[in-house]
Amino acid sequence: MDRRELAGFLRTRRERITPADVGLPAGARRRTPGLRREEVAQLAFISTEYYTRLEQSRGPHPSREVLAGLTRALRLSDAERDHLHHLAGLPPGPSPGPPRHVRQSILDLIDRLPLAAAIVVSATLEVIAWNDLAAALLEDFSALPRRDRNLVRRAFLGGRRLYGVSDAGEFAEYAAHKLRAAAARYPGDPEIAELVGELNARSTEFANLWSSHDVSTEPALTKTFNHRSLGPITVTCDVLDLTDRDQQVVIYTAAPGSPAEEALRLLAVVGTQRMDVDS
Repeated sequence: MDRRELAGFLRTRRERITPADVGLPAGARRRTPGLRREEVAQLAFISTEYYTRLEQSRGPHPSREVLAGLTRALRLSDAERDHLHHLAGLPPGPSPGPPRHVRQSILDLIDRLPLAAAIVVSATLEVIAWNDLAAALLEDFSALPRRDRNLVRRAFLGGRRLYGVSDAGEFAEYAAHKLRAAAARYPGDPEIAELVGELNARSTEFANLWSSHDVSTEPALTKTFNHRSLGPITVTCDVLDLTDRDQQVVIYTAAPGSPAEEALRLLAVVGTQRMDVDS
């Protein structure tokens, strides 16, 4: 275990993450760049004292569970996760949870799609990246805490107002099956276990779907969103698999010359500002 290198690596990874990246409020007085030590500890499910000792080169040999928590909390890439394990003196094993780090090339891609709303979702259907038009069509995800960016949770615990989508029931079934498949691929991930437990306890519909053990539902190719200001907007839904990251890019486009295309053009101009409020 290289305590000095491990301490430096953890500190620099912590300093590059903004509170908004992990769904935390920035606060009025934040004198340190990135996250605070206690915030990383909270996200990694370890004590602040333990994490502080790691950053001060005084920490004990971390377990694989601790390293998995730090990987999630610090949003490490696969290469960074492996490096963290080597610094801690433990060879890296299989990924403990769904990757949440989105490649810069994918971020650039969705930002450059003309008149297309695009999001990137993790294996658990957490929205982990989005472009401006997606924020205008669906929701300003940057204003949400991380837990509320999970579409499975929103589908079952947020009522049927999931952006007024026309296939809310079908999407809920698809979401439950996607989550079951993810749980099988990442059996040691505590976040998935916590999410499944919460949904089983609070949603009878989810519990019934979960007990079916189905994993094969396909998403709808056409959806209608009932936008809060513009009303119904019908779009085509295309999904691109990023197999190396276990992520998906979801792209919403409208037929050329359709009223929906005009609505997307308007949303591209006004963004997330409310159009139904008097100025």
